Amino acid sequence: MDEIDLKIVSTLQKDARISLKKLADICFISAPAVSTRLAHLRERGIIIGYHTAINYKILGFPIKAYVSLRLSPKDKDAFYPYIKSVGNVVSCDCVTGSYSQIIVCYFKSTKSLDNFINDIQRFGETKTQIVFSTSVDQRPLELNPGKNYF
Repeated sequence: MDEIDLKIVSTLQKDARISLKKLADICFISAPAVSTRLAHLRERGIIIGYHTAINYKILGFPIKAYVSLRLSPKDKDAFYPYIKSVGNVVSCDCVTGSYSQIIVCYFKSTKSLDNFINDIQRFGETKTQIVFSTSVDQRPLELNPGKNYF
């Protein structure tokens, strides 16, 4: 990736609805050149989709929770299709540490969350954290050429 590709990806992280013309102006290249670069970024798997940020609280899902699950390797074949089918789950990551899965989910009530936890415990031990507030919400990763990252 060159500096123009980094600029395109960085800009799209902030505004996925930006027009090709405006993106071209920011990158100092033509709109067809931006379109070609976008196609290459998608083909290379760098851009995997365009997403909208949603305020789940306003939609009636005020309970955000992180559920850690200690999943036995023998249960993975049953767990993965199950967790993909749960509409309240927005992400599930396989991680290192004492728990092997971290699940991010939203619920309308603590009762609904409790029902989910009771159901998921058939796959293993859980630990749940309910979010009170968020100081840094999901944001774009800084992609600056030449910048040192930790």
